[in-house]
Amino acid sequence: MMSIIRFGKRNQSIVFIFVLLSVFMLMTACTSRNEAEIQELVPPTNVIPSAMPQTDWWKPQAGLTWQIQFTGKLDLDLETDMIDLDMEVDHSTVNYYHARGTRVVCYISAGSYEDWRADADQFPEEVLGLDYEGWAGEKWLDIRRIDLLAPIMQNRMDECVAKDFDGVEFDNLEVYTNNTGFPLTYKDQLTYAQWLADQAHMRGLAIGQKNASDMVNDLVDLFDFAIVEDAFYYEWTTDLLPYIQADKPVFAVEYTDLAGDLGAYCEESKVLGFSTILKHRNLDRWLEICE
Repeated sequence: MMSIIRFGKRNQSIVFIFVLLSVFMLMTACTSRNEAEIQELVPPTNVIPSAMPQTDWWKPQAGLTWQIQFTGKLDLDLETDMIDLDMEVDHSTVNYYHARGTRVVCYISAGSYEDWRADADQFPEEVLGLDYEGWAGEKWLDIRRIDLLAPIMQNRMDECVAKDFDGVEFDNLEVYTNNTGFPLTYKDQLTYAQWLADQAHMRGLAIGQKNASDMVNDLVDLFDFAIVEDAFYYEWTTDLLPYIQADKPVFAVEYTDLAGDLGAYCEESKVLGFSTILKHRNLDRWLEICE
């Protein structure tokens, strides 16, 4: 015989509440799961696409021809493997050289403040040091303050990426031996250089070491090429040989305002395996290439 259970009013109320709670918990669980699934599908909005880690970038080999020009009208008929241009050139200029098969490197001064730059007002007063002697409008930077310089340098690199540059050269990293107004050390200089390399590679940009011959052994495995000025005149070319031994180019420029034997420099360049050019100090379009 089936037993019939009779509920009183109090028991009926308890059962009704229990049923409501069960339904609410089930709906909440479904809603939470659906929200979690949506969050997984929607990409985070605080990630800059150009800052997403990259695993590949241009890795040049020794022996490439090159040009560097920061002033005057560009020589659009010149054909070299690489050209070094200021970061503020138009995107169309980069595209033009790419169409000709030329790689383009983006020039950024990472160790000095330049008062004519569009982002000059973003540099906090506390990172500005003494005037960069011989270069009007420039001041040395306190490169220890990566926390303050990072947003500026990252934005500059992002601009290079947006214009499709292949690589970047950070100038004025050789700071600890200069009268900057800050008690900088070699370790400060190396730490900053390594941070810049990581940031460049993260964005898919090759990075070149600019001068700073005492950093070669510490940077040659991390950097992709070197750009050196007046290395023949001041007789420190052999310091750069680890780059050649690693099959990474040394792009050397000698300036005509120094009383050196330019012919002898070209002969030495052949022996060393450097990519050497002769330029005016103002880096206009004039160029002679050591064959």
